[in-house]
Amino acid sequence: MLRVDNDKVRSLLFKGSFGLERESLRITPDGFLAQTPHPFPRDPHILCDFSENQLEINTGVCGSPQEVVAELEAYDTLVQRTLAQLPQPELLWPFSNPPYIRSERDIPVARFEGEQEEKTAYREYLSERYGRYKMTFCGIHFNYSFADELLRASFEASGEDDFTAYKDALYVALAERAVAYGWIMTAITAASPLMDSSFVEKKRMGEDLFMGLGTVRCSELGYWNYFSPVLDYSSLGAYADSIQRYVDSGLVQAPSELYYPIRIKPRGAYGLAGLRAGDVSHIELRMFDLNPLYPAGVNVQDVFFAQLFLVWLASTPPEPFEEKHQVQAAQNFKNASHYDLKTVRIVSPLGTANTAARAARNVIGFMQEFYRSIGADEQVMGCLSYQLSKFEDSANRYTHIVRERYSGGFVEKGLELARQRQAHRLASS
Repeated sequence: MLRVDNDKVRSLLFKGSFGLERESLRITPDGFLAQTPHPFPRDPHILCDFSENQLEINTGVCGSPQEVVAELEAYDTLVQRTLAQLPQPELLWPFSNPPYIRSERDIPVARFEGEQEEKTAYREYLSERYGRYKMTFCGIHFNYSFADELLRASFEASGEDDFTAYKDALYVALAERAVAYGWIMTAITAASPLMDSSFVEKKRMGEDLFMGLGTVRCSELGYWNYFSPVLDYSSLGAYADSIQRYVDSGLVQAPSELYYPIRIKPRGAYGLAGLRAGDVSHIELRMFDLNPLYPAGVNVQDVFFAQLFLVWLASTPPEPFEEKHQVQAAQNFKNASHYDLKTVRIVSPLGTANTAARAARNVIGFMQEFYRSIGADEQVMGCLSYQLSKFEDSANRYTHIVRERYSGGFVEKGLELARQRQAHRLASS
């Protein structure tokens, strides 16, 4: 735990580093997936993810929510300008759910060459195992690390004698708690209730599809394995070993195939060797939808809330989290993906069950109490009030606004938004 009873720790509590990874689909002006090669082969911040037309922007390490969103906006401007100048101009699709899909041939696996050829082979494996349609879902991954200065102050207040061990244990405990309560981030950032009919029926295009979900990619239909993983959070080594067991059993081919909303990340490339070596770099929250209501695809208030959420979790005592709690936690994430949060329930690690809307209000209430107790400023309390409003009135949730605004021609309205966004970027660059 962070020692928030210590004055120096409290003064440093909001010092940390932010990073965002945003996936988007490159599309043609008529709403189909682009079939051209990735147009940024040499930019380390603009990559392709599963498919050649799935573009991923990775920001650098930033010092605040405002800074990281501004950097994402800057890369988005570069992308939009480049797509507009291609021989056959393209657009960037602003939703998590894809536009028209004729068949899996519309989703070409990303091509890597030379020393990176194994990345293509891995994607071919994923294509066979999960199908390519699912891989068209796009979202945002939020990466956060506590400032070293903050962690050292907390370490000194703890009286322990190994800083790296203290830091690693704190991140593992944080990951466990984030698994228990991270469903609220799904509910807060859900923004993809609509799909095109071609996703579920070949050759049937142009009809809106609503399945009672606020975010399809975070639901049972989205990014989940064919089993519910149970991980060991007793230590960093045990955590890595528990992931390795799924690889050894053949349930996943690699640690990156463990489609779980929370990850602890080592420095450098993600892998278990880095975790076993110690010295955790950051924690990753992987459930943010692309938000079409904001030009960057994310609201800075949600980035700030994610920080407040992690600080709160790291500063409060752990709770029981046995195997049964982990299984329930996975179901909580899926329940929080529903459109109407008054019809599904969340079961807490303490065993209490509430509708997802009430459970979210309870969690934010706990956060408000915590931040009031440490004298947090109006910016913090304002962010919490903003998020609370989403569960006091469902009309304030992004997914409700998106459904109301983009129903009755999801793809056509999405194309108009994509054109407007590109024109805005070109006018401002």
